[in-house]
Amino acid sequence: MIRTKSVAHFTLPVTDTVRSMAFYTEILGMTAIQVNHDRGMVFLDCGGDCLILSRSDARVNPADHDVHHAFVVEAEDYEAAKQDLTANGVDVFFEEDRQGGAVNGPRAYFHDPDGNVLEIIHLTSYNGDPAK
Repeated sequence: MIRTKSVAHFTLPVTDTVRSMAFYTEILGMTAIQVNHDRGMVFLDCGGDCLILSRSDARVNPADHDVHHAFVVEAEDYEAAKQDLTANGVDVFFEEDRQGGAVNGPRAYFHDPDGNVLEIIHLTSYNGDPAK
């Protein structure tokens, strides 16, 4: 059996890397660490994790909310983060405080410019936490 250690990166398809880089850096506060718009690749740092924006015509169905990517925010930043989204014209289309599952905490769902479903979560518990 292969024993994976962590996630090195994950990739989101986007149609315009310039527009998407602006969204992920200016709205979500990520940092660009390597950018090649000609190749259609933007590597972003998100709190020590790597997100790659890759130019692609492949699209995720924005109506399929089960296919999404979640980003952890600190408890004290959660409400302000939702307000920042709204202030920047981003519609928070669903919010809940899910408990009793594998990944728990209050969360808010929204779309990026390409319709990818994103989530911010104040992570209150994670069943995979080795400290448990």
